[in-house]
Amino acid sequence: MLNQLQQASQPVLALPRYAKRIIALSADISLCVLTVWLAYYLRLGDFVSLSDSRQLAIGISVIIALPVFIVSGLYRAIFRYSGLPAMLAVSRALAIYGLLYASVITAIGISGIPRTIGIIQPLLLFFAIAGSRALARYWLGGEYQSRLQIAALPRALVYGAGSSGRQLVSALSNSYEIRVVGFLDDDDRLHGHALNNKPIFSPEELPGLIESRDVTHVLLAIPSASHKRRNEILANVRKYPVAVRTLPSLTDLAEGRVTISDLRELDIDDLLGRDPVTPNHILLAKKITNMVVMVTGAGGSIGSELCRQIIRLNPKKLLLVEMSEYALYTIHSELEGIRENLNDHDTTRIVPLLASVQDEQRISEIFDTWQPDSIYHAAAYKHVPLVEHNLAEGVKNNVLGTLTTAQVAIEKGASDFVLISTDKAVRPTNVMGASKRLAELCLQALFANIQNSNSSGKTRLSMVRFGNVLGSSGSVIPKFRKQIKDGGPITLTHPEITRFFMTIPEAAQLVIQAGAMAKGGDVFVLDMGESVKIADLAQRMIELSGLSVKNNDNPDGDIEIMVTGLRPGEKLYEELLLGEDPQPTQHPKIQKAQDPFIPWDKLETELDTLKVLLNHNNVEVIISMLQQLVAGYQPSNEVVDWVYAEQMSASETANRQQGS
Repeated sequence: MLNQLQQASQPVLALPRYAKRIIALSADISLCVLTVWLAYYLRLGDFVSLSDSRQLAIGISVIIALPVFIVSGLYRAIFRYSGLPAMLAVSRALAIYGLLYASVITAIGISGIPRTIGIIQPLLLFFAIAGSRALARYWLGGEYQSRLQIAALPRALVYGAGSSGRQLVSALSNSYEIRVVGFLDDDDRLHGHALNNKPIFSPEELPGLIESRDVTHVLLAIPSASHKRRNEILANVRKYPVAVRTLPSLTDLAEGRVTISDLRELDIDDLLGRDPVTPNHILLAKKITNMVVMVTGAGGSIGSELCRQIIRLNPKKLLLVEMSEYALYTIHSELEGIRENLNDHDTTRIVPLLASVQDEQRISEIFDTWQPDSIYHAAAYKHVPLVEHNLAEGVKNNVLGTLTTAQVAIEKGASDFVLISTDKAVRPTNVMGASKRLAELCLQALFANIQNSNSSGKTRLSMVRFGNVLGSSGSVIPKFRKQIKDGGPITLTHPEITRFFMTIPEAAQLVIQAGAMAKGGDVFVLDMGESVKIADLAQRMIELSGLSVKNNDNPDGDIEIMVTGLRPGEKLYEELLLGEDPQPTQHPKIQKAQDPFIPWDKLETELDTLKVLLNHNNVEVIISMLQQLVAGYQPSNEVVDWVYAEQMSASETANRQQGS
């Protein structure tokens, strides 16, 4: 019954305003007639016909009531009146009406009309008018408020009139977050038609629709489109002041259901213009399935994604080695949830282990207990400025931590050890990059030493080098997004700075596949596509948020891009290769670098010296040693290590005091 009443209310609310006022006026006239009739019944004790003087009583009631009600505003916003404001408005109007009606009927008197009618009828009319307003509010108010809310919602066009677009519109039909006013589609055969009662337009009509329909958002519902096609669409849409949101990939929508929760902000991987290569499942499973796998730095950006990929490949055991208790708890909980959603045959045991990769005793204990077959070493300090400011700790963790874990892996007979490296290791200008390159040199030298020895254990040591991953901790993407949300400015270290980018899942898959191809001593380099200019990236993110860049050409823009200057150790651009002759592999997105290295007998001596220097935080000599060991390392002239700087400052202060 309630649903039927709600359905009946919709045609009433759809009427124009003047028609609604005529209905309200007619209802109040009818109530005047009804209450006069009831007043006679209460006065005489019998129902009477409305004739002669009784019609005069009705006429006077209507003549007084309508002007009073109109002046009192009872017809300006009838459906918005509710609660106390409604009662006050009705009470004021009926008080004035009652005073005027009683003055005419009771005080002055009219022949044939009982004087008590002037008292009874206004009281009855008060309850009748108040009741009618309450009934209108109950019947129409909810639907009216709903329409007001919907009218105030941001208006969106769905790009893509396929099944995903249709499901999205259905999901949004009862939403109070956004209102869909139509579709955009490239297929000209659909233009002029309607889908789910929403018109389908050509993308070329977007500028006019923004004006005529107040469109503020474009929702991309084209999960099967290639990155190239998405780029073309985005290049067109970003010309206009609309925010862009998108559905996940087709894989993520495999269940065939689309909801508003599936909509997400546009990730910058949508702008890279490169389609990830379908992974080789044989390579993915080769060093994982039914084996004991260990991931160091398991709670980090790359380490955690490696764990997500590995758990789906059904290893016998997955050892999570992590120094941060919170990060370990987080990834362990997530992986347990993933495992529960896998098929019933999954028997992987997940073991969370708090450990530092620099602690040889703890790492040896882990190897003795579980005998891991494959080790993915993602543990590292990777934030360039932080490592520059905490130089000794960065080198300890990135170099000695890698060396310790690799030597234990060799000693305990692990089959594979894969180091996660970085493009910053190539001709580095910062300690983080130099330390990662030195870690690579350690593995290259160790493997060469294994080959030259008569040891039966032949642990394959390899490394995988790649650039920035999207969405990692410290990535510019979440930083820019937050700055845009806060109203700007976006801070950029240099207008010409460029970086390589890759999605975290793609990088993790390629790391696993590269490790499966390792023969030992390999330096694998991932194909990162074209480098991206960060200034262009910032501008795209601003424009695809429906905003404009504030600059000299557009002083009234929304978000300013502010250049702050390069940070300590930061490069304008990154490289992936030291040499000029990379070798192809069986995977089209993975190459093998031909990088020189230092023989182990010489490197070992240098590393022993480095350990002593690190323990004494002899920063200047540490930097000098890194320059000797890492080809192409060009450090900044200024040493910004916090401890060293504070010690130098204290020393200078003491010298000045002694001199004075």
